[in-house]
Amino acid sequence: MAARKKVQDEGQSIDEMFKTVEPKIKVDPDTGLVEQVFEEDEKVDLEKQLWAKNPRRSQALLDLWYDELQAEIDKDDNPEDAKKHLSFLMTANAVMDMIMECIPEEMALDLSYALDHTIALSLVNKKYDCDLLEEERKAVSIVKREDYDTDDDYARAVEAIDDHWWTISQPQLDMRNANDAIIEMMAKYKLNE
Repeated sequence: MAARKKVQDEGQSIDEMFKTVEPKIKVDPDTGLVEQVFEEDEKVDLEKQLWAKNPRRSQALLDLWYDELQAEIDKDDNPEDAKKHLSFLMTANAVMDMIMECIPEEMALDLSYALDHTIALSLVNKKYDCDLLEEERKAVSIVKREDYDTDDDYARAVEAIDDHWWTISQPQLDMRNANDAIIEMMAKYKLNE
C-alpha cells in the first residue's frame, strides 16, 4: 500500500520507482582508497539487484560457511535428519544475522518487524494452502480508476478496500480474518514478543 501511495504522491511510474542509482567502485590511484561513487545517469534494476543475484549470493555464502557449519554439525553424533535440521537452522540464523548487521540499526528494526510479519504470513499461507497476497490483490483490483474523479479519491478507495480486506472473514482461512491468522501465527513462534 505504501508503494502505491508513494507512486501517486510523487507522480512516479512503477518503472521509475523500481530503479535506483547504481554505485560505482573507484580506487584513488594516489592513496589507494576505495570509495563508492553514485552516478545519477547510471541506473540499476532493483529486480536484478534484490532478487536475480540471490543464486550468486547463495554460492558465496556456501563458500563462506558450509565447511565450518558441517564441521560443527559433524562433531555431534546425531541422526542424519537431526543434522539436516541443524544445518538449516544454523544457515538461516547466520543469514538473518548478516542481514541485520549490514544495515543501520533503525532500518534493521523495521526490517525485523517486516520479516516477522512475512514469515507469519507465509506460514498462514502454508497452513491454509492459500496465497493471501494474491487474494488481497484480487479484492483491490475491483476498484477501477475510471470510477473516481481524482487520483486522490481513487487512492483512498484502494486503501479503504485494502485495509478492510485484512479484517473480514476469509473463506480460505476457515472464515477467520487474515490479520488475526497472522497475529496468531506470530504468537505461535513468539515473533510478536
